[in-house]
Amino acid sequence: MTLMDEQVVWQKWIDIRDSYAGDILIKKYMPLVSYHVQRISVGLPKSVNKDDLMSLGLFGLYDALEKFDPTRDLKFDTYASFRVRGAIIDGLRKEDWLPRSSREKAKKVEAAIEKLEQKHLRNVSSEEIAEELGLSEGEVVTVMNEGFFANILSIDDQMYDHDEGDTIGYSIKDENQDTPEDKLLKDELIENLSKVITQLSEKEQLVISFFYKEELTLTEIGQVMNLSTSRISQIHSKALFKLRKILENVIH
Repeated sequence: MTLMDEQVVWQKWIDIRDSYAGDILIKKYMPLVSYHVQRISVGLPKSVNKDDLMSLGLFGLYDALEKFDPTRDLKFDTYASFRVRGAIIDGLRKEDWLPRSSREKAKKVEAAIEKLEQKHLRNVSSEEIAEELGLSEGEVVTVMNEGFFANILSIDDQMYDHDEGDTIGYSIKDENQDTPEDKLLKDELIENLSKVITQLSEKEQLVISFFYKEELTLTEIGQVMNLSTSRISQIHSKALFKLRKILENVIH
């Protein structure tokens, strides 16, 4: 589809909500949904069906098409990314996607990490955690892989203003510009996050930066840092656990 054709399709959708134009735009931006499903599904339990995540993402994409304002200085790809990711995370938050047994194991792993780090005054390996808990190293890595996304959801929950019903710093509102209060909150959040991240170890900061800023996969980060994917997953999970704990203190 040429740029001119795309502009015509967009105009038909904006002017009269032409269903055929809507179908074309949905198909065009399907790869965007697939991209976010792939990224979010990293580390989720195998019981979470990717088709379910795709359905949530498509709902977010359609919501973006309905609410997108072309007069704003914002690319649709950027706007849709927030809506798609938000729809998937909201859907996961509403479902009990992590079994109680997995949550209990995750708590035990987190407690073991804290205990061993206090004892050895250094980062500990998945092998040491496994030995402490009487689990296999594979089980520990699996638990941490499943647990790191739970930490993301927990951080998102901490950022949620239940009185106002808006997400601070993680959503794009449909108003033409932020209110002074919104800008103040966002500036404060950015400042707090910057301070929090500096409290992570150098490796943890690198993994967080590669994953969320550079958008590398865990495998790609492992190749860059010359570490195994399981080790990168462990560092990533532990970094998010630390961030959650520090943010809880900052917010409260």
